Amino acid sequence: MVKKSVVGFDRVQKYITYFIVLTLIIALIIELFNKRWDFFFVTILAMVLIFIPYFFQRRYRIYLPSELQLSIILFIYAGVFLGEVRNFYFKFWWWDSLLHLFAGFAIGLIAFGVMYVLYKTEKIKTSATFICVIVFLIALAFGAIWEMFEFGMDSIFGTNMQKSRDLCNTEGYCNTRLGVVDTMIDFILDTIGALFASLFGYIYLKKGDHFLLNRLITKFVDRNPSLFYK
Repeated sequence: MVKKSVVGFDRVQKYITYFIVLTLIIALIIELFNKRWDFFFVTILAMVLIFIPYFFQRRYRIYLPSELQLSIILFIYAGVFLGEVRNFYFKFWWWDSLLHLFAGFAIGLIAFGVMYVLYKTEKIKTSATFICVIVFLIALAFGAIWEMFEFGMDSIFGTNMQKSRDLCNTEGYCNTRLGVVDTMIDFILDTIGALFASLFGYIYLKKGDHFLLNRLITKFVDRNPSLFYK
């Protein structure tokens, strides 16, 4: 029963990935026809990033659970294509906040997976508390790197990723703190997501079972025996 459900979800993940790639190809054709070169190159970037999990598995022969693969693909699609090209960041005020919350959580889970491999293979010998603190800090570090990336893009290419341009409204009121507020809210949401990932990891290490991590880690261990067994 478990194997059937695993195969079934793997198939679902492939179909969703095919659908996403198809929409990106259609968008590329439309953007090329309309000569919208900025959106054209952003869409190409989205397509390249979506294939990173696939090339990672082929290059290092490390299987990533289909749930994790799908989460990465959906995050890239939602952030890079829907957010930047389809303008979801401005159409939906909560879009950016949702992605930052998810990013902190997802990066935390990936960091926990790496630490879990090192812990189970006795490459590191430490406590569950220390492992989860490291997971938390890694997720926060990625959040900080992303904020620096946004600042760099706004400064060099004139984008508005920090929502800090055109700060004056029609009445002449100017709020010079909008960029700071946007960055701090992103940091807070990254922190919340990282905290939840760390707590889930701690519970798994202590209890050996968890409604979310048990399935992912079981699949990861079963499909990557060379990482855990000599």
